Amino acid sequence: MTPPLKSETVMVSPVLGLVRFAAFTVWTLLLVPPYLAVRLFSNRLGGRVVLFYWQVVVRLIGFQVVARGAPAVGAGPALYVCNHASYLDIIVLGSLIPACFIAKSEVAGWPGFGLLARLARTVFVDRRPAATRRERDSVRHRLEGGDSLILFAEGTSNDGNHVLPFKSALLSVAETGLTGPDGIVRPLPVQPVSLAYTRLEGLPLTRAMRPFLAWYGDMTLAGHLLGALGLGRVTIEVTFHPATSLASFPSRKELTVHCHDLVANGVASLLAGRA
Repeated sequence: MTPPLKSETVMVSPVLGLVRFAAFTVWTLLLVPPYLAVRLFSNRLGGRVVLFYWQVVVRLIGFQVVARGAPAVGAGPALYVCNHASYLDIIVLGSLIPACFIAKSEVAGWPGFGLLARLARTVFVDRRPAATRRERDSVRHRLEGGDSLILFAEGTSNDGNHVLPFKSALLSVAETGLTGPDGIVRPLPVQPVSLAYTRLEGLPLTRAMRPFLAWYGDMTLAGHLLGALGLGRVTIEVTFHPATSLASFPSRKELTVHCHDLVANGVASLLAGRA
């Protein structure tokens, strides 16, 4: 059995971090003009460009993404419900799922990432209880327009070692019924997704090392990003669980618990190397 890496052995290369950040920046600047041109004709085609963009970013920053299962890409939109450890999750999931993200309104003001989020047609929501109904209608509008969406149901990021409880209110969009080409209204597909940062240079990450990639608390964005990019090759594992819908549960709360349990158990299995 390969021994896990210890936190004190982690080597962060500032030079490597800067080189990767520069490559990421140049690639972004190169792709934005053709992406905006494509968006003038088709949001769907623009979505494919965004998928390709993140797939290249994954390679530029030294990530190796291992996916098990597949997104529920069908004739209509779906809601993907995932755990959340870091802003880096966006790069990983964006490279696998042709969908837009649901993010808290504060993200729109983040340097760099806020601009990328707006370009990628992220749905920004105000998560205060008083705004829940308005934001649900905004998300429903995007689904009815044909966009699949990715939701971080914990409502915040954490240390990557566990999954926080999911917020039932955030899954209120699952109550949306979608009208198909035949005029029949069907439940919105909901697919739980587990994501975990599991290896560095092929060796298992320890709990103490995971904060090099997870972003939470009072960590600064710029310093953390350069540190994460200065690591070696990072392996991120993603498990797509079977899709379901609210129609299979007595209430939204039961659907939320079901998604949380699948995602939490999936993350635990990935971290333990039992995928």
